[in-house]
Amino acid sequence: MAPVDFEAFVDELANVSGTTILPFFRSALSAEDKSGGGNFDPVTEADRGAEAVIRQKIRAMFPAHGVMGEEYGSERLDAEFVWVLDPIDGTKSFISGMVNWGTLIGLLRNGQPCYGMMHQPFTRERFSGDGGSAKYRGPGGERTMRTRSCASLADAVLYTTSPRLMAAPEQARFAAVEEKVKLSRYGGDCYAYAMLAMGLVDLVIEANLQPYDITALIPIVEGAGGVITTWDGGPAQAGGRIVAAGDARVHAAALSLLQAEG
Repeated sequence: MAPVDFEAFVDELANVSGTTILPFFRSALSAEDKSGGGNFDPVTEADRGAEAVIRQKIRAMFPAHGVMGEEYGSERLDAEFVWVLDPIDGTKSFISGMVNWGTLIGLLRNGQPCYGMMHQPFTRERFSGDGGSAKYRGPGGERTMRTRSCASLADAVLYTTSPRLMAAPEQARFAAVEEKVKLSRYGGDCYAYAMLAMGLVDLVIEANLQPYDITALIPIVEGAGGVITTWDGGPAQAGGRIVAAGDARVHAAALSLLQAEG
């Protein structure tokens, strides 16, 4: 497919998933807990419906492509192209009526993230990237996204969804970074990474992420000029403990504290 055709196809995936999700937002929607007794992990009819329609579109257009999704599992993961889907990243915000959620549509080629979109249908915003560039489209128009310069942790704005999602040793390492930054805020899920790409946040630190939580966000962050790895500096697409930064200097400073013993 030509690039313009591919972009139009991803836009259509965003359109159909948004149409499926929006009637449930700020409604009397009930959520199931799929945690199995751990931290509350909600799933709704909106999550399942959105992933189903995205998968249907992908299957019709690209029957040889693989798919990995939060709600319906994986198929053909050995394919050259594999779509990685999170129909509602930030379901806890979604069921609370907050806007810090989005649909994540990522694409791997030979195991490497090559394209990602975060779509927030309620605010009508789309954040996309291919690792080389990133762009924003919303009510105010379209523009290129770039991360901002940030020389040190003392100048940095830090986000995490919640330290309570981390194990106790991870919480301690996160706290060591948090003590050094100018401002820390909780919440955001995928929105925090989008704001990092937009140049409004400097650092995002998370733990216990799944591949579908992060794959789509990698080409957006990197396309905007940011750095995103695991806490040990490895590739981020498998999930786990993730650190993203708009400036390589802040990323290095955070890694040094996150890797510290004791």
